[in-house]
Amino acid sequence: MRFRYLGNSGLKISEITYGNWLTHGSQVENDVASQCVRAALDAGVTTFDTADVYANTKAETVLGDALKGERRESLEIFTKVYWPTGPGGPNDTGLSRKHIMESINGSLRRLQTDYVDLYQAHRYDLETPLEETMQAFADLVRQGKALYIGVSEWTADQIRDGHKLATDLGIQLISSQPQYSMLWRVIEAEVIPTCRELGISQIVWSPIAQGVLSGKYLPGQAPPPGSRATDDKGGANMISRFMRDDVLTAVQRLVPIAAELELTPAQLAIAWVLANDNVAAALVGASRPEQVAENVKASGIEIPAELMARIDEALGDVVLSDPGLTIKNAPAARVR
Repeated sequence: MRFRYLGNSGLKISEITYGNWLTHGSQVENDVASQCVRAALDAGVTTFDTADVYANTKAETVLGDALKGERRESLEIFTKVYWPTGPGGPNDTGLSRKHIMESINGSLRRLQTDYVDLYQAHRYDLETPLEETMQAFADLVRQGKALYIGVSEWTADQIRDGHKLATDLGIQLISSQPQYSMLWRVIEAEVIPTCRELGISQIVWSPIAQGVLSGKYLPGQAPPPGSRATDDKGGANMISRFMRDDVLTAVQRLVPIAAELELTPAQLAIAWVLANDNVAAALVGASRPEQVAENVKASGIEIPAELMARIDEALGDVVLSDPGLTIKNAPAARVR
């Protein structure tokens, strides 16, 4: 396992970071989820990412239980705040001071820890002054409940504004967590250049495009039973944008490229995002322990420039790169 600095901070994280987004507390049983976390630890992963909204707080509980007994100082635990949690009251969502302060306490209790290494704004809240949000984050850092601050799916301008306020308040905004993969490159034009300038790293989610880049979905054929494309608890909706025959055909052209490097297509996809020098970590999840062991093999893989060019040629015009898709996919108002 290789480790990378997160932004212009002294914090190092494992470049393969384990995320329990769509699985823990909802799609797989708790004992299997714990086995996946154990597989990650055994493979050298030290960084774990979750959020209070995942399975409406259950994912944090599962992760806390799975990490119980591990040396806390040897782990980096990340979580997030924004989306609705609890019974759905008027203040159970967003980035208000009230919701942030109450949410961190719930997250720490469920994760069974006194602090998180990184606390992330899960989306941008258009209905709360940014100054209020950043002041609340600054207070959490000073209270020792969060060591660093990050954001997720913010635009370049939003990141710049947040970074300025964080700097004025004397805290470190060091990370951005966007979707990023061979197929979804919307951060390359604006977010990545801005973050490079400001000393912010990317922790990217869905590097395998919800499993599409694994090559297991074939054009003109039904999805394999039990795969994410057949999941009715949220997985199928997330993957639907890539389940077109032109995309799946293009993905099949990546299989021989992966074979040249003695990689699986999924490992190639993870290595591809890690080739970007602004990416500190690729978030990977799993529904089976063996998936973790396979994905971690992408750590340290270097893809020659010739093969990087062939990847671009193979995918052609199915790649999505419009930076406007970040704001298009963001909530226009606070979700309740």
